[in-house]
Amino acid sequence: MRIRITLAFLFVFTLSVVAQKGAKLSKGQPESVGMSSVQLEKIDKHVESYMADNKLPGGTFLVAKEGKLVYQKSFGYTDSKNEKAYAQGDIWRLASMTKAVTAVSIMQLYEQGKIGLDDPVHKYIPAYKNQVVLDEFNSQDSTYTTVPVEKDVTIRNLLTHTSGIVYGSFNPGKLMAVYQKFDMNVGFSHETWSTEEWINRLAEVPLAHQPGVKFSYGLNMDVLGRIIEVVSGTTLDKYFKANIFDKLGMEDTYFYLPKSKFDRLVGVYANAGGKWMTTDEMGMTAGTAYPKLGPRNVFAGGAGLSSTAMDYATFINTLVSGGGNILGKNALAEMNRDQMPDVITNYNADFYNRVGSSFALGFTVYLDSPTKRSVKSPGTYEWGGYFNTKFFIDPKEEMVFVGMTQIAGFNDNAFWEDMYKLIYEALED
Repeated sequence: MRIRITLAFLFVFTLSVVAQKGAKLSKGQPESVGMSSVQLEKIDKHVESYMADNKLPGGTFLVAKEGKLVYQKSFGYTDSKNEKAYAQGDIWRLASMTKAVTAVSIMQLYEQGKIGLDDPVHKYIPAYKNQVVLDEFNSQDSTYTTVPVEKDVTIRNLLTHTSGIVYGSFNPGKLMAVYQKFDMNVGFSHETWSTEEWINRLAEVPLAHQPGVKFSYGLNMDVLGRIIEVVSGTTLDKYFKANIFDKLGMEDTYFYLPKSKFDRLVGVYANAGGKWMTTDEMGMTAGTAYPKLGPRNVFAGGAGLSSTAMDYATFINTLVSGGGNILGKNALAEMNRDQMPDVITNYNADFYNRVGSSFALGFTVYLDSPTKRSVKSPGTYEWGGYFNTKFFIDPKEEMVFVGMTQIAGFNDNAFWEDMYKLIYEALED
């Protein structure tokens, strides 16, 4: 009797450990989840044709449906010497795909009643009290005037990029000049600052516009990363690890890699005179070496993570299946719904070129609209990263996609759109 009880206890304990770790994606035949193997194999030719035309150095691409990994292939090499082929264990700089992890973390705190989405930011970071908005700018000497904010920036403003906090480096002219005055082009890391110091300094920079007036992509998620630290009482890297990575078994996702995993970080390619070369090979690593520069005390909630394709797919597959053990369904539903009509006064989708798509809390979301901007299902939400990484989450089809390349300056969106078309053409009626 005692043996039976012990075995029963071990069985239950094992199940609890598996649940705590999160279910890893398992390989499956496409036909078992209503997809065509023949159609999915067309992705191979699509990638290979771009590589043959010298438009792409390669990458890793993954599709999962209903928890089954139905497509997972790598193409190309980690540097121009073609000595080491890309592999599934490679670690890639996520850049702005970090934002999804930050958004989920904020929604966890919201779900627990520790924050309100419409709380003012200064409730958690006092430096954001009495912010100002850029008014007049003198291009001759970069002096400027400001006006007070008409209303406080809220957490929802940050999640929807409607705060007026922008990326100075993405806005040549007056905004770039102002951000440079405050040394705000931090990006992925900083040698001496902490996240607290960085985000407090950012509060001093004038907003590009009044909060809630329009969508302006920027350092919003980095501010949210600091709010997570304040509310949780721990650093952002430790919060992510305890509340997402460990729960899902994401063992290869970090802000700063341990030395034991340096060799798995792939290089960042750039096209130098018609030849693909990595920044390491060109001796231009200032903007790409940050994953190996730890430990540091800046954790960029908008851009700082590196990960494997499988780790990231595990994370987003949890979201496509209802939030799993990291986020409840109500919080998930709030996160992935269209927020723009609620955030921007007199919102007009035509004016913002958003017919068929909009913005949720941290993601672009596709709408059920006569004007389709994508082959993806209505309700699909997605984002990408600076080094040409992409993902999408399609709840209707229970399907996720991760695409990892590492390219500085890749602007061929047709590559991705054609790939998405191939994926959706593989769905069988």
